[in-house]
Amino acid sequence: MRDLFETIANEDPIAAARRGARGALRRRFYDSAAIDEADGNFSVTLDAKPVRTPARRMLTAPTRALGQAIAAEWQAQRDVIDPAAMPLTRLANAIIDGVADSPGPVVAEIEKYLASDLSFYRAGGPQQLREGQARHWDPILNWAAEALGAQFTLGHGVVHVAQPEAALHAARAAMPTDPWRLGALHAVTTLTGSALIALALARGFVTTDEAWAAAHVDEDWNMEQWGHDELALQRRAFRFAEFQAAATVLRLSAE
Repeated sequence: MRDLFETIANEDPIAAARRGARGALRRRFYDSAAIDEADGNFSVTLDAKPVRTPARRMLTAPTRALGQAIAAEWQAQRDVIDPAAMPLTRLANAIIDGVADSPGPVVAEIEKYLASDLSFYRAGGPQQLREGQARHWDPILNWAAEALGAQFTLGHGVVHVAQPEAALHAARAAMPTDPWRLGALHAVTTLTGSALIALALARGFVTTDEAWAAAHVDEDWNMEQWGHDELALQRRAFRFAEFQAAATVLRLSAE
C-alpha cells in the first residue's frame, strides 16, 4: 500500500490511470472503512486497523467530517484500491508527511505564484476574452483590496509586472498557518495558477465552481474557438478531482 501511494504521488494522473488498468493495483483486502476518534483527532481505519501514510504516519484528520470524507474514499473502492481515484487521501498523505513538519517551502511556493498571479495579466484581445477575464478576475482583485488590504497592479501580455511589497505582504498575512488549510491552499494555487483565487476560495469569497471557472477563463475561451481535445479534457477532469479534494479540506478542516 505504501509503494502504491508513493508511486501515484509522482506520476501523471493519466499515466496512473493507464497503469491501473493494466492490473498493477492491489486488491481490496478490507470490509469496511471508518474513523476512530482519539484526543480530538480522527484516524481512518480499515476493519478497525489504522491506515498509515507512505511515511508510516497515522492517516488522521483534524475534524470528524474530514475524517469521514477520507474514509468514504476507501469505502468507495471496489475490487481494487486505485489511488488515482482517491485524491482526498493523496492530499491528506501529502499534508501529513510533507506540510506539517515543513510549512516554510510550501509558503514560499505560494508566494512565488502570488508575485506573478494569473489574475494580474490581461490579454490585449480579443474583446470577448478581455471581458471574460475582467468578469471573473476583477471581483477577486477588488475583494483582495477591500478584505485583505492588498492593492495589486495589472499588466498586459506576459511581461512581468512588479507588485507593491505592501500588497504582497498583506496577501501573505492572509495565508493560513494550520497545515491542513495551508496544504489545501497550496494545492488550489498550483492547480489554478493563482494564489489569489486560492485565498478567495479559502476565505469563502468564491465558490468551488466560481474558483475553477476563474482559473480557466483562457482555456475555456480557446476551447470555444478551436474545439475540445479529448486528452486535455481527461487531464482537466483529473485536476478538477484534485481541486475538489483541496476545496473539501478547506471546507471541512475548520469545522
